[in-house]
Amino acid sequence: MSAHAQPFDQQRYQVRFEWGADGLARLDPADIVVVVDVLRFSSAVVDELDAGEPVALDAAAHAVSLNGALVAERAAETGALVMLGCLRNAAAVADAVLAEQARRGARTSVAVIAAGERSGPNAGAVVRFAVEDQLGAGAVIDALGGRGIDHTSPEAAAACEAFRGLRGAVRHLLTAAGSGQELLERGLRDEVLAAAELDASTSVPVLRDGVFVSAESSRRGGSRV
Repeated sequence: MSAHAQPFDQQRYQVRFEWGADGLARLDPADIVVVVDVLRFSSAVVDELDAGEPVALDAAAHAVSLNGALVAERAAETGALVMLGCLRNAAAVADAVLAEQARRGARTSVAVIAAGERSGPNAGAVVRFAVEDQLGAGAVIDALGGRGIDHTSPEAAAACEAFRGLRGAVRHLLTAAGSGQELLERGLRDEVLAAAELDASTSVPVLRDGVFVSAESSRRGGSRV
């Protein structure tokens, strides 16, 4: 551990994992931050990009969820490249991270942040564990490992193994967990089931000047991922 490292900053690891805006602040700054808010922020933005529409951060936050939006906003303030990950695009996120590492020509650190549930629009503290975000983060970390980006912190490794062990039950877990039940009561069962589909999309939302665009579009435009 370096002279400036702290016990909980996961600095020595390439792939890190934490919860919420407070967790992001505990980590050593990473080159890439992947925000995971499966129900519903990350999944909804992925769907919008699948339809060919860029998504403003503020608009998505108010229309869908404040949890992931807050983490994405805080991550952007660190200067990191901010992506959104979920079950639907876990493999695509890993591919985008690998492409960014190749572009940089150097080992690239990745912080995977599960949004969890929090209280109030300006609160940073996670007040409830969210099963869907644990599984979504684990799926992203597992996909990264499959591409050789596997120097993971213990926290990241535990999230990854949770996903691997429960992969066959993801659909049931999302509909049975608290967040899923809340959405089912609002008549959004189809949305929950869609969010449970693993690697159904190749869209990777990347935050650019307050707007989420696809990683592929950014590469075609000549900029970094």
